[in-house]
Amino acid sequence: MIGKNMRGTILTYLEEYGDVPLSKMPMNDVDSLALCQLSYLKFDGMVTDVRENGPSVTLKELAEHKDYEKLFADERYEKVNRALFEGMLSGRRFADMRLNCYINVIEKEWETQFSAVTFLLDDGTTYIAFRGTDETIVGWKEDFNMAFLSPVPGQAYSVKYLNMVTGKLHNPFFVGGHSKGGNLAVYSAMNCAPEIQERIRKIYSMDGPGFRPEILKECGYEKIADRLVKIIPQDSLIGMLFEQDMNYRVVESKTLGLAQHDPYTWIVKDGRFVEAQDLYGRRKFLDGAINEWILSLDESRLRIFVDTMYQVISASEAEDLIAFTADLKKSMNKVMAALKDVDEQTTRILKEIMKSLFEIARIRARQEAVRGLAVSGRQDGSKSKRRRERSRVRGKERSAQGRDVQDAIEAPEREASCASQLPHNRQEDTTE
Repeated sequence: MIGKNMRGTILTYLEEYGDVPLSKMPMNDVDSLALCQLSYLKFDGMVTDVRENGPSVTLKELAEHKDYEKLFADERYEKVNRALFEGMLSGRRFADMRLNCYINVIEKEWETQFSAVTFLLDDGTTYIAFRGTDETIVGWKEDFNMAFLSPVPGQAYSVKYLNMVTGKLHNPFFVGGHSKGGNLAVYSAMNCAPEIQERIRKIYSMDGPGFRPEILKECGYEKIADRLVKIIPQDSLIGMLFEQDMNYRVVESKTLGLAQHDPYTWIVKDGRFVEAQDLYGRRKFLDGAINEWILSLDESRLRIFVDTMYQVISASEAEDLIAFTADLKKSMNKVMAALKDVDEQTTRILKEIMKSLFEIARIRARQEAVRGLAVSGRQDGSKSKRRRERSRVRGKERSAQGRDVQDAIEAPEREASCASQLPHNRQEDTTE
């Protein structure tokens, strides 16, 4: 039984529509999210590897497998992932779906985490799903590497995977993913073989990060733009990274902030997502500032920033986020100790990088304020008493929003002193 906090999500969608076959209600956006989330399960040793030529398996066969419980090894989502699997297994819509061509690669040396699986639905539909960032620390490092390196190994793997799988299957197909998986879906679609690209029906990016402008141009994004479906929640941060001119749809969520990145919080009603008009105003402002900041940094500084953060977090000696948070105090003590050993030159560069973020945020705040005053002036000039009253009310609302924006800017400014006080290396000599 699904808990009250999970009502109105993909889990209740499966309760309500799980017995409706795809022949009567074709693949839709909510189905896509369910399949993207299913790709997070640990199919190792249970689904045929993409490099082998073995049989496909059904959900029922997975449920009867001796290692069934290992599917839900990610403790963060164990209960909801289990409910998702059981919901898909119990209904006609997905019960006869077959899985094949699984791959799961984690390479610490190459800072790579890559996983994908192919779903073969009973109506002949093929859906290729790329897993997003899992709980491994190396997976998060690869996400950060996307800021300055392209392709990251995971992106290169995604192209090889798409070409390999669709070379065996000759029908039209869907490709998608959540979070980093959405980025991989778009990247692989842009760079796969032309004859394979023609067979793509839709590309789903579920709150997946975008691409630096030069990457979109080099990879011929316009060839697939009309088939891309990008869906993000109202408080999206991950999905708005490097977001350029892609058309995206905004959906409502049951929670706030970064927690909206969780697909199980996206609201579903009457078999579809409940859509919002746009992102929250303050979120749009902050996302814009972060993107401008990242694009303003040259590759060498971005690399220093990302590598130093990874080095510090790795000092916790935790292999994944589960281990990191299991003893958070111990992990943070090791992180703080590692910060003290950052050499003086790197510390100086980190200070300059953080200072540039605060400066960009201040400039954007002033621009937002000027735009707000211009709108207010036009409204105050209205001859209609009713319009003047509306303007007065809206002015109050804008003031409140302005205070929110100011709070968003002043908070990092107040924290700027933290950046200026990053500890120098306690040793006299520094390494080159």
